Amino acid sequence: MAYKSNNIVAIDDNRAGSFANVTVQNNGFLEVNSSDGFQGTVAGYTSGGNASPYTDTVDKFPFSSDTNATDVGDLTQGRYFTQCSSSSTHGYVYGGYRAPHVNTVDKFPFAVDTNASDIGDLLVVRSSGTGQSSSTNGYLSGGRAPPIGTFINNIDKYPFASDTSLITDVGDLTQERRTGSGQSSTTNGYNAGGEIPGPAQTNVIDKFPFATDTNATDVGDLTQARFLGGAGQSSTTSGYASGGQIPPANPIIEVNTIEKFPFSSDSNATDIGDLTQVRGVIPAGQSSTLSGYTSGGATPAFSNVIDKFPFATDTNATDVGDLTQARSGPGGHQD
Repeated sequence: MAYKSNNIVAIDDNRAGSFANVTVQNNGFLEVNSSDGFQGTVAGYTSGGNASPYTDTVDKFPFSSDTNATDVGDLTQGRYFTQCSSSSTHGYVYGGYRAPHVNTVDKFPFAVDTNASDIGDLLVVRSSGTGQSSSTNGYLSGGRAPPIGTFINNIDKYPFASDTSLITDVGDLTQERRTGSGQSSTTNGYNAGGEIPGPAQTNVIDKFPFATDTNATDVGDLTQARFLGGAGQSSTTSGYASGGQIPPANPIIEVNTIEKFPFSSDSNATDIGDLTQVRGVIPAGQSSTLSGYTSGGATPAFSNVIDKFPFATDTNATDVGDLTQARSGPGGHQD
């Protein structure tokens, strides 16, 4: 006899089935599928951004159906070009820019729809870095610090276990850079592409381990050097970079490319598909266990489009909904 939840078969007559993050094997045992904070099973979040003026809106959209986002709360201040991470229970927003830079660390819960709270400060005031997530810590790597034009290579770590300002500097990227895309596996954080001093563009994919506090290594290249690295997404086996801006910076050339690189080996990325529209001034990236999402950004007009592409096959994205506000430079999270 099958077991149903909300009229959906969770366990079939052969005693096989799945819940969120739990698989029931036909041997009668439960197998827990942990995806840490870099993937979600419930919803994606898009926080902050530049909507002329800066916005503090936190939007939420479900992974279970293709539909528009809803406004579920506010950051403590409007800002864009933030660095973001996700634990299994909360979304984190680090720093950002609102003329001038911001050093605030915001945290908001996934379990209830409510506003974020200010829980600490960064070691280095920064914007336009990238965020990564392990099961126990949030990371922010690279970025731009005051005065304008100062690039940094710092990799900082923030513990999820307590609300504290005990952020630590745990290593360096191979290059000072900002506006890259961030990805996470279960064991490593990645920072791909972005702007380097010059100004110039890079196609370098950096990797740093979660298990030890050490510097990043150069493990491959994107197919295109990107002035703005686009959104980052992560499956259990691969990292993705979608959208961005390629040289020259003037005139702006925005792209819709979706690139993919493997976690199992240090290797270059491949072009596997396209977004539904070009996205330049950094869109937000979200990851479910099945799909990658790209939300907001600039086309060059501000966009509210939520794109979705599958991890199982290499193919183009589809437009599955809209944010409540068109915006550029927002942050991305997943529950």
